[in-house]
Amino acid sequence: MMTLHANIKACMICAARFATTATGHAPRPVPCFAKGARILIAGQAPGLRVHESGRPFTDPSGDRLRDWMGVGDDVFYDQSRIAIVPMAFCFPGYNDKGHDLAPPAICAKTWRAQVMDELGEMPLTLLIGGHAQNWHLADKSTVNARVESWRDHAPRVFPLPHPSWRNTGWLKKNPWFETDLLPALRAAVKDALT
Repeated sequence: MMTLHANIKACMICAARFATTATGHAPRPVPCFAKGARILIAGQAPGLRVHESGRPFTDPSGDRLRDWMGVGDDVFYDQSRIAIVPMAFCFPGYNDKGHDLAPPAICAKTWRAQVMDELGEMPLTLLIGGHAQNWHLADKSTVNARVESWRDHAPRVFPLPHPSWRNTGWLKKNPWFETDLLPALRAAVKDALT
């Protein structure tokens, strides 16, 4: 009998959808979780670099996220400690203008509840971006509003912007993110891992 992890890795439900994108790629699910993990990173979907590497956050966004958390690759990729569960396990592709497509909702409908059940209660959850925040939080405001009100969710949940280079301007305009939120996040990560 296949494990949930193996079933996700073998998933092809979006093959026809991905074939019609500008990238015309095949599905390559990138599950990275294990029962007993202490931290859940709930993101959006893998990008093209992750699709190619088969490992989550192997890009500048991942470098920034690891810095935000105060952890190295050895901890970040230890599935017994950190579960990386995006809203879609595959790279959704680009549209004809080269923009990222949204994570297909069918992925979360098919797999997310099963993964959350297998993982159980998590001491710490990082909600990266709107798609993950919409699924996990009752608060249906904007990403900006959720991140600004991070104290309402901490220390067990941290709504975060995506660590993409596209958000560098937002980070510069909101210095409290680095001075107030990040120290609290790093302390919560350290507590969850000990």
